Amino acid sequence: MSDVKTIYLDEYTPPSHHISHTDLTFEIFDEYTLVINRMQITRLDKSVDSIYLNGEGLNLITLKIDDMQVTGQFTQTDEGVELICHKDTFIIECETKIYPDENTTLEGLYRSGTILCTQNEPEGFRHITYFIDRPDNMSIFTTTIIAQTERYPVLLGNGNLVDQKLYEDGRHMAKWEDPFAKPSYLFALVAGDLGAVNDSFTTMSGREIALNIYIDKGNEPKCGHAVRSLKKAMKWDEEKYGREYDLEIYNIVAVDSFNMGAMENKGLNIFNSHYVLADEDSATDQNFMGIESVIAHEYFHNWTGNRITCRDWFQLTLKEGLTVFRDQCFSADMNDASVQRISDVKALRERQFVEDAGPTAHPIKPQSYIEINNFYTATIYEKGAEVIRMIHTLLGEEKFRAGMDLYFETFDGQAVRTEDFLWAMHSQGGFDLERFSRWYSQERTPTLQVHESYDAVAKEFRLDLKQVIQPTTKGEEQLPYYFPLGFSLLDNRGEKISYTLQRENQPLIGRSILIVEEGVETFIFKEVQQQPILSINTGFSAPFKIEHPEADFDFLMRYDNDGFNRYEATQKAAIKALNAFTETGAVEHTYIEGFGAILADENLGLESKAFMLELPTLSVLMQEQERIDVQPISKALAAVKKALASRYKESMLAIYTKHHKPFNSALDAQSMGERSITNAVMGYLVSLEDDDINRLCLKQYDESVTMTDRIVALDLLENFAPHLAEDRLRHFYERYKEDTLVMNKYLSVLSASEREGTLERVQALQHDPVYDVKVPNLVRALLGVFARNAVAFHAPTGHGYAFLAE
Repeated sequence: MSDVKTIYLDEYTPPSHHISHTDLTFEIFDEYTLVINRMQITRLDKSVDSIYLNGEGLNLITLKIDDMQVTGQFTQTDEGVELICHKDTFIIECETKIYPDENTTLEGLYRSGTILCTQNEPEGFRHITYFIDRPDNMSIFTTTIIAQTERYPVLLGNGNLVDQKLYEDGRHMAKWEDPFAKPSYLFALVAGDLGAVNDSFTTMSGREIALNIYIDKGNEPKCGHAVRSLKKAMKWDEEKYGREYDLEIYNIVAVDSFNMGAMENKGLNIFNSHYVLADEDSATDQNFMGIESVIAHEYFHNWTGNRITCRDWFQLTLKEGLTVFRDQCFSADMNDASVQRISDVKALRERQFVEDAGPTAHPIKPQSYIEINNFYTATIYEKGAEVIRMIHTLLGEEKFRAGMDLYFETFDGQAVRTEDFLWAMHSQGGFDLERFSRWYSQERTPTLQVHESYDAVAKEFRLDLKQVIQPTTKGEEQLPYYFPLGFSLLDNRGEKISYTLQRENQPLIGRSILIVEEGVETFIFKEVQQQPILSINTGFSAPFKIEHPEADFDFLMRYDNDGFNRYEATQKAAIKALNAFTETGAVEHTYIEGFGAILADENLGLESKAFMLELPTLSVLMQEQERIDVQPISKALAAVKKALASRYKESMLAIYTKHHKPFNSALDAQSMGERSITNAVMGYLVSLEDDDINRLCLKQYDESVTMTDRIVALDLLENFAPHLAEDRLRHFYERYKEDTLVMNKYLSVLSASEREGTLERVQALQHDPVYDVKVPNLVRALLGVFARNAVAFHAPTGHGYAFLAE
């Protein structure tokens, strides 16, 4: 980083040349790989007499133009080569030598265990060969791979398999052809001795697609859920968006050493094994749901990311925000939509709101970057998805689908901008494009101040809204947003009440969504026959923080008929109770009673109830403070939890007894809901430090067949009964020490522990045989989880900071 260079969006220039076809040959040897790259090139800018090819860490052997050796006509640097060429069409051929075993960046071609694999997004391809390595250079790739048959019996590339050969010297060849033009970041190669699970899918036009998941041998039984998830996603995309898969083969490869969750390379997805492998003994319900979501996300990229890609990396949210929205909708359709929405927003607040509040805040479409890898953020992905969701809300399902159809028809096979997507959406009408576009260019999480009043004589309800928009990290002022605002006016039984708007032209979608256009705005509802209870931002219709001093959270947590807003009310009521506790040392009676009402509500789904019984996390509570002090809020959380457990001990035990089924490993909604609710109440009960309950928690660890129940019990014992946890931790370690994915869970339990000595244990675990600093999942499990452990990381000694910095 000695020569820091900032890249700016407004300095974008189109490429001077285009590589229409790329013919690659990889000859894999034990110590190195030879890459022969033959590119058909067209000059786009006639005023340019040279072509620049990106390339880093490459050993250049030969370089030819139209089969003639290039000698003094090029300049080579550490970042690429520039060649003099006056032709309009020509062929460049270069041969390079690379060393995958020495590549620890996990970019380009590298080794993960016994497997050679690639990761090229965003700029990894330049570590493989010389190329115009930018997303707006879309090329048709043919890939030939030659390797030793015994060591690398499986050779995979993008597209369709068109040829295979065996050679007499013990080597073999596979040739792959991708008929669809793509940027180099979507190129992929895998070579190794792998097991496979094979299946097929019949598309809506009757085509048979071969589905293959490649994994380390022995892991075949753990792929069933991934296969089922893939087939569900393929069917859903056909039904929801009319998008059919376009190749003959869809391959997935799972590897341990992978920096991201997964990568959507055309026809050859490479996955972090965490998002492929699962069975009841090693994966939690959350893992199973994560696999379903990520498998779908990468598949959906085939159209929103691959067939239509980004013009440049500033447009990253174009593919990621849109595809996250699509995978969230898929998960909502496959499972409980209300639970999915709660999960999505909870993750947004714990990751993206924090990012937006700090010094690295950025818009979903940044204007500059130094290192593009640093923009694979919750803002680009999750906030980007919320922006797409607002468009969906503004347009409605039918018009949104029409806008998507126009987007696909107009831009298929192109590298485009967010403006092109917004053009397709705006063609359907329904929103102010200029003002809505501020969501792409502005940073920080806005606040909406809500005030309400009711005139009993005039039967009028007044709603006053004011947007509070913080300046940027550079102190620049920002403008108000244009957005849909969900709401309900409820009577004292939680039923919606009728009204009319004062003016016919006041913006309203249906009967439950207001369109907010200005920084300060007032809505008047007439013919409101009684004082209404307002439920605002229903379904989390816009990514705002809400300040609503008149809100009746105690009522809403009992009676709101919007699943998300009822959860929201429980969180707000809990925050209010926790703040009161830090001042008075007592827990508010109204909150205790409201909590009890949720506990006793038989009409709530079990998983929804589990969410609503949760106290706010330390991360959420820290966001409520101007000056963060972890210890008081941590103590308040513990005290309120214990008070609730003490008040409702018998009710919680009754729920646990009714729903705890240690031998049930089914993944249906009822079974997962039962595990959610029993683990939620056990989380309260263990805070009582009761020997009988501790024994019940031990029994849960010993008897349960699911990892869900077992890991929760282990975590609770570690935090609340460490004298009992030691033996079970040792048992867990010995049982699973050969399984890296389960060891991630083991390390996470210990690094998330809030008891004394966590830092010292984390430091010691760096030297444990199961820990490997070269495996990103293990680093995230140990150091990443520790950094999110507010109690240990923010310890007053400062030792947590010093450790992580070192």
